[in-house]
Amino acid sequence: MTIHIPSALRSYTKQQGEVEAEGRTLADMLSALDQRYPGIRFRIITEQDVIRPHIRIFVNDQQLSHLTTQLQPEDRIYIVCALSGG
Repeated sequence: MTIHIPSALRSYTKQQGEVEAEGRTLADMLSALDQRYPGIRFRIITEQDVIRPHIRIFVNDQQLSHLTTQLQPEDRIYIVCALSGG
């Protein structure tokens, strides 16, 4: 499946905006992604295994909130970082 990486996390993917990974669930895919790009999972998932508050993950235009969500090989995954500041 294709994962779209936001610019804030591209330092982990050698500046690649799109990468490939596999997994039956969102948790599996993020673990596989972390195997290829060490440290990226920690920027997306907390120590309690929940998606960080400033991160949104979309699969084919549907926002996900659970790591147990089943994925399909043809899915397109978008990781989005919220902007903040003042």
